[in-house]
Amino acid sequence: MIVDAHVHPARRGGLKMDWDTWLGPAADREAVARVYGPDGVVVPERLDELFEADGVDVALLFCEYSPRVTGVQSIEDMAPLVAYNPRRFRVVANVNPHLHYPVDAEVRRQLDLGAVALKVHPVHGNFAPNDRELYPAYAECQARGVPVITHTGPSSFPGASGRLGDPVLMDDVLRDFPDLTVVLAHGGRGWSYDAAGFMALARPNVWLDIAGLPPRKLPRYFERFDLERIAAKWIFGTDWPGVPGIAANIKAVSDLGLSPAVLDGVLGGNAARAYQLNP
Repeated sequence: MIVDAHVHPARRGGLKMDWDTWLGPAADREAVARVYGPDGVVVPERLDELFEADGVDVALLFCEYSPRVTGVQSIEDMAPLVAYNPRRFRVVANVNPHLHYPVDAEVRRQLDLGAVALKVHPVHGNFAPNDRELYPAYAECQARGVPVITHTGPSSFPGASGRLGDPVLMDDVLRDFPDLTVVLAHGGRGWSYDAAGFMALARPNVWLDIAGLPPRKLPRYFERFDLERIAAKWIFGTDWPGVPGIAANIKAVSDLGLSPAVLDGVLGGNAARAYQLNP
């Protein structure tokens, strides 16, 4: 099973920034354009065909409530995609304490809509991931056995607060919620690979989402760790659509020389375990 655990099927009308800035320089613009209808909304069957062609069995779709930076992509926007192919598509919840109060009520609402995880985006939402306002949301996730994903590392988008992407801020959360599964999105991208890697190796309930990272550079990013050992904590994701190609990234990870057992975990097994996916 291959899982792309980090996908952003944004509605163009919900973006704060212009389309080219949001896509970034790495995106295959022609392939992305084919997925969208003339109204700027992803066409479910086209997205399903894209992931089928690139060999992805399950894709986690992210919504985001960050009007200051990227805009608003509501969880309701994901409903047609999940309804079209609930076997392939699963949705990830998102809360922003500046917009949602009480946060635990909003988390419950989104989880009841079928979300398999909660993502918080401190860098785009301008809040610290260890802010006590988020604790009721974390308590709800821990009680339900639902993982929490947090963005780590900076963002190049205007208005983002890179310092809030320090993975060490999640150390307080892990202390106070010892049974909570935490996924560090982007693996500490930028200046935090060492911290994120250490946290993942130190705790069995911490994983590293490698979305948005060029696979061939992963050995260099995590050069202070044994590659097999740190890769055993990786979860594959592309950060689509800001990627040259999903199949190309799958192949690039496969070419890193990892043992078959570790590679199977990276490409799907670790995500299945962390997100309790039933293929």
